[in-house]
Amino acid sequence: MNTADSQLLASELERLGHSAAENSDDADIYVVNTCVVRQQAEDRAYSRLLLLRDLKREYPDKVIGVMGCLVGVRDSLTLRKRLPYVDVFMPPSEPAPMIDFLRGRMSDEAILMLEAQHRQHRDLLQDGDLILPVGEIGSLVSAHVPVVYGCSHACTFCIIPFRRGVERSRSVGEIVNHARSLARQGVKEITLLGQIVDRYGKDIPDGPDLADLLRILDGAAAESGLERIRFLTSHPNWMTDKLLDTVAALPHVMPHIEVPVQAGDDMVLEQMKRGYTADQYRRLIANIRARIPDVAINTDVIVGFPGETDAQFEQTYALLEELKLDKVHLARYSPRPNTVSARKMEDDVPEEIKRARFERLEALQARVSAEINSRALGKIVPVLVEDQHKGKWRGRTPQNKLVFFEDDQDRRGEVVEIEIAWTGPWSMQGRLPNALPAAEPLVVIAG
Repeated sequence: MNTADSQLLASELERLGHSAAENSDDADIYVVNTCVVRQQAEDRAYSRLLLLRDLKREYPDKVIGVMGCLVGVRDSLTLRKRLPYVDVFMPPSEPAPMIDFLRGRMSDEAILMLEAQHRQHRDLLQDGDLILPVGEIGSLVSAHVPVVYGCSHACTFCIIPFRRGVERSRSVGEIVNHARSLARQGVKEITLLGQIVDRYGKDIPDGPDLADLLRILDGAAAESGLERIRFLTSHPNWMTDKLLDTVAALPHVMPHIEVPVQAGDDMVLEQMKRGYTADQYRRLIANIRARIPDVAINTDVIVGFPGETDAQFEQTYALLEELKLDKVHLARYSPRPNTVSARKMEDDVPEEIKRARFERLEALQARVSAEINSRALGKIVPVLVEDQHKGKWRGRTPQNKLVFFEDDQDRRGEVVEIEIAWTGPWSMQGRLPNALPAAEPLVVIAG
């Protein structure tokens, strides 16, 4: 979501005649786009802002802005007092305060002239297009499209409802226009975003749901040039059979599901206010696999939630060992302000135990991911090529698996058939089927 917000702000700044600085020392405007889901992310934001305080003292004409969850949906007087050298505070997904601040320094004539010049360089676009920053037009293969902002579910550990506000779905027309705009700028894959993306449309009486939106976008994909559509992050409670069958049926929607479990113990899940049991999650995974052929399923897990015992952690370990999901995003619990868990529960799991549990799950998932990826060895898979990395082309399979291969041709934005010749837990290496074969296929199984 922050990536999409940063792209929108950069594009709006370009309308006013600004361009991206090649390095931070040359910049006139600095924006720190923040995340506060975990304490570590918030600490990094404040660390960066402290460095900018010294810069502001030396160069008072430089403009400093803070955007995102640190600001939240309501202006924070406390934050302004803590960061008096910051010129502009922007809530999540709201670039307007920065644009208004800069416009206030310009004449109306200058603004009109710059916007006219801006349009001259955007001949391929149409009125109403949501425009990428200049440096990303034609080079950005995969982009994010927010479809529902905020969250109204309020898990006990989650700060998002307090910082991004209540659930708000964008209209279908606005989303389709966004997708088509991106396609006209060379984007080949979009990922629909929402804190709980499968709750899209729930705040609109008789409105479309996520399955309906996917069907409309899939229909628009062929004429717009989009190759692939993904969505994240889902919640088990709202992942319906209709949605799963829609994913299975649509050619441009990828067989890739992100559905967090967070814990494998029922009491911990209840304390988290997740709204399901471990067995219900287990049945959901079986249903996803039954309805979507060759699906990849990713999940999220928090270790060290208040009160989590060794036995309860072992339940989580056993569930992941049993289900063998493709990827697990791991986090150590940290209390966040205003959340129920911070106000009413003691953060009583020592940090060293959180770290040990994290490392055990990390090692387990390395073995599981390596085993799953090894099944692709020798197979030919379609890879959407994103960019080059260390002399090799880098792209992803329909299941969002990372693949590297070599080729002299410019393959950016193409879907290329690649034969997998090496697999590991986090990526795969391949070759064009007509290239010389490797001496022998290689597979790495994490120990």
